[in-house]
Amino acid sequence: MIAIYARQSVERENSVSIETQIDYCKAAIKPDEKQAGIKIYKDHGASGGNTNRTGFKEMIKDIKNGCISKVITYKLDRISRSLNDFTVILQVFKEHGVEFVSSQEAFDTSSVYGDLILKMLIVFAEFERTSIINRVKDAYSKRSDIGLYMGGRRQYGFNLKDDFINGIQTKILVPDKNELSQIIYIFNYYSAQNTSLRSLAENLNLNTITPLNGTVWSSSKLSAIIKNPVYVKADINVYRYYESMGVKIVNSPSLFNGTYGARLYGRTTHNSSLSDWSDMKLVLCRHKGVINSETWLKCQLKLDKNRRFGSSVSNKSSYISGSIICSLCGSLMTTVKSPKSDGSFRRYFICPQKSHKKTCEGCICTIYADDLENFIDKCIYEKLLQIKSEYEKNSALNKTYINRIKSRLKDIQLQQDKLADIILNGSINNDLLSSLNRKANALSLEKNNILNTLDNFKTKKNAESGSFLPCQKWFEAGLSQKKAIFQLLVKKVIIFKDGSCEIIWNI
Repeated sequence: MIAIYARQSVERENSVSIETQIDYCKAAIKPDEKQAGIKIYKDHGASGGNTNRTGFKEMIKDIKNGCISKVITYKLDRISRSLNDFTVILQVFKEHGVEFVSSQEAFDTSSVYGDLILKMLIVFAEFERTSIINRVKDAYSKRSDIGLYMGGRRQYGFNLKDDFINGIQTKILVPDKNELSQIIYIFNYYSAQNTSLRSLAENLNLNTITPLNGTVWSSSKLSAIIKNPVYVKADINVYRYYESMGVKIVNSPSLFNGTYGARLYGRTTHNSSLSDWSDMKLVLCRHKGVINSETWLKCQLKLDKNRRFGSSVSNKSSYISGSIICSLCGSLMTTVKSPKSDGSFRRYFICPQKSHKKTCEGCICTIYADDLENFIDKCIYEKLLQIKSEYEKNSALNKTYINRIKSRLKDIQLQQDKLADIILNGSINNDLLSSLNRKANALSLEKNNILNTLDNFKTKKNAESGSFLPCQKWFEAGLSQKKAIFQLLVKKVIIFKDGSCEIIWNI
């Protein structure tokens, strides 16, 4: 069967429609192929930057099932704009004996020249895509440098109003009196001593004050608001705060006069428990700030301190943190410390939907971190023993197979030596010489295949030999070693209402 694949990422006036692409592809079918049958695969509104497309995945599935002999598309970039993705796709086509034809670029992979041109074109397609991405990034950078609105949900406390900046149409923030009063309350409450995001969320929820999405307040939503410089009356102290964080500040320090709010552009990158702000930039906006810098900075320092403390508890004290899931609501369970009578602390896992939002029943018993870790320790030890046993079993089978092909390699060498003696002797006619040459070539090809197989076995063995910590050393391993192996072996740990758990393994 012949597959026709058509893709259109965005409906534009000058773009080629799905139907037109299909018509061009049908015209590329040879007369003797029309009896083979045609199946059409389509993707509307799908990017060529990845292979996560419904029609495309269905076509690949049919190829792997042996249903397709040829794929025809309008142009090469309809299949993919990524060189890495296209290399993988080509390999799949070749492995299943599928020819690839581009109707508008007049070549197919059944010829050597077509295969060469194909690889050259995909390099240019990748270059074009990279150029587009760079142009978009440059445009984003220039627009953000002058404080233009870059889209997204409006900020709580403000509404959006159409405006022009430097002759460019954009939107500016205008205050919403009702919401701004809540913003002032949030900052004043959190900047006070002995307050927390959790107690602030409970306070707001009890007073039926709802965030933008109409659900309930949570620590994460409040943290996002408090960190946002859009609310601060940005002065030189705010400038110095962001300067100390490594943020690029577009405006001059003299403009930070305590009047206007600011906006952060970009994303932080995380390194261990700290965030890298070096790719971020701060730009003054045209709207006036509402929170004085002293209150705003108190809140930032409090958030930074709590973030470092929380990171040290959840990430450095337990190798299983970040993988414990509540079965009732699917939330990631977090670690909490409770004081003991001797002044020390005991850690336990709790569902945040139960502790913060009160929307989940959670477990009926306390899930102590030490008890859960001890249980998982034993399970991982047993899994490592199982992996070791399977590896040793496979190694024995591989050794038998390797000995057999090594024996065959010796046989081939003997036959090659005999053929060489016969040919060098010269007492043979041309027909026999031609036959002997064919035999010699076949033996040489088989020998090369065997040598490649031996190399592959050697590479695989070297890779597997260092994959896992020896079983007997698991209980002696440090936190970083345990965490690395845990993440390799375990996908997640599900905690059920009665306190029981299930480990979902990766392997």
